[in-house]
Amino acid sequence: MSDERRPGRRAVLGAAALGATAGVLGAGAAPAAAAGPAGPARRGGKGRELPVPAVIAHRGASGYRPEHTFGSYQLALDMGADVIEQDLVPTKDGHLVCRHENDISGTTDVADRPEFADRHTTKTVDGERHTGWFTEDFTLAELRTLRAVERIPQQRQQNTIYDGRWPIPTFEEVVKWARREGARRGRPVWLHAETKHPTYFRKLGLGLEEPLARILRKHRLHRADAPVFLQSFEPTSMRRLAKLVDTPRVVLLWEASYRPWDFVESGDPRTTADLITPKGLRWISGFAQGIGPLLDLIIPRDSEGRLTRPTTLVRDAHDRGLVLHPYTMRNENSFLPADFRRGTDPDAYGDVFGAYRTYFETGIDGIFTDNPDTALLAAEDFRRSHG
Repeated sequence: MSDERRPGRRAVLGAAALGATAGVLGAGAAPAAAAGPAGPARRGGKGRELPVPAVIAHRGASGYRPEHTFGSYQLALDMGADVIEQDLVPTKDGHLVCRHENDISGTTDVADRPEFADRHTTKTVDGERHTGWFTEDFTLAELRTLRAVERIPQQRQQNTIYDGRWPIPTFEEVVKWARREGARRGRPVWLHAETKHPTYFRKLGLGLEEPLARILRKHRLHRADAPVFLQSFEPTSMRRLAKLVDTPRVVLLWEASYRPWDFVESGDPRTTADLITPKGLRWISGFAQGIGPLLDLIIPRDSEGRLTRPTTLVRDAHDRGLVLHPYTMRNENSFLPADFRRGTDPDAYGDVFGAYRTYFETGIDGIFTDNPDTALLAAEDFRRSHG
């Protein structure tokens, strides 16, 4: 995910149900329009349903462990998270590894490794210049010698005690881990995998979609009922994957004025504001089963950072049979709307339960969070209060 700053027991379906879709109910709302002639959504096979609202562990339990490590993923799963997220970037030799960005300067100990000093460089990624070390300049064997560190140590100093404990995982390792954990628990472990900067990497000859599809097919996760979501800020990536696998797909949406980089490269003038109109959502529903909007697209903030009135995005997306997995909730004051901050310490926890309740009331199907334990309690409270 980008580094931004329905009540009841309705299920988010991970099966052919997502593709056949529809029947998505909000709080006291009428059934949403079916995406196709299949009518109301069918539930997937045993154990393949997700509760609503689903708790999606953002890069694992990244509020407590360095992100995108097995320490973070395992803790999120042990806490009870419904879905675990991975961000995917390639190595020089074409392996998909789990890092928030291809710039690994702040998420690994690479700066302390003299043997890689000559890899330090400046690159332009999606129109922005970055200076550091990049995964595409390392083989997988080289990356395996590095260790993960906390990305925002100033805010999460408690996480730094785990610096150096875990290596960078590959996506295939995560898939195998999820299968082992699923067998042990008797239910699928859901994943939410994002292709990062796919246009940039394709121009380097390191396309993400084909190797991702190969891994999914190898592990029989290429079907519409697979316990996996695929996601990207570039709609083209999801359209490409739609031709390779039937795994459910989600289009991520940043601020209203943002133009996806694949649109910039192709000359498409549309922005997020265009994509969240009924016309834009209808276009997305032609190749994806959901959207992952910035929370501000669901409830905007005013100039002081306070929440205003909800938009019609939840209703409009449900009308097109799309599920909504917005991002990202964190416990710290600095990440919360001003309404829910408590005290003056930006790193202290605010009234996060009040914030969750407000967002859940809009009818979203799930939410990305750095703190799965908090989100799970909030979701439980919400379901109980709504019967």
